[in-house]
Amino acid sequence: MSDFGVPEPANLSDLSAQAGSPIAETSVRLALPAEANAIGEIQVAAWRASYAGLLPADVLADLDPAQFAAQWRAALLAPGEARNRVMVALADRTLVGFAAITPSDDPDASPQHDALIAELAVSPEATRAGHGSRLLNAVVDTARADGFRRITVWVNSTDDVLRAFYTEAGWGPDGAHRELDLYGDESVRIKQIRLHTDPGEA
Repeated sequence: MSDFGVPEPANLSDLSAQAGSPIAETSVRLALPAEANAIGEIQVAAWRASYAGLLPADVLADLDPAQFAAQWRAALLAPGEARNRVMVALADRTLVGFAAITPSDDPDASPQHDALIAELAVSPEATRAGHGSRLLNAVVDTARADGFRRITVWVNSTDDVLRAFYTEAGWGPDGAHRELDLYGDESVRIKQIRLHTDPGEA
């Protein structure tokens, strides 16, 4: 679990906008507690897309946006650590993605110097419009301003699209890997690798 009280794995990548697509007015800013419902909806939609084929269909169907929203609302109202940040991406006035960053709690990390992207998700209907890239840039800028020296993120080892999203932005593997036992009974295990970047160079 991350410091935000939500499960860490699962991210949804976003690629460059296709030529000829209409361009909406876009922005990235810090999230508001009133946006927790939209964040919960996006996280569930993103998880269902990125974990299809990895998790049983009934498990994905049972994901409850309201439960995620309640956790995000609590985190936004009382973030605890000052460097816990949640940012949202907007297309016009519609919230289409979000990212959460926190000091890393990995065993080999320094919470003072290492940040962790606990979640980065874009609504499946809003991908390929640059929102993920804008969120990632905002994460890097925020981490730099907060004094972090390194940023890390865990990605599923089989998610080539997501890995390419990060590597094309200058991130790379740092050699760390883990295997998640989602139910605690070894019935569903997901292998992940860790990517990192230096916010001073990204």
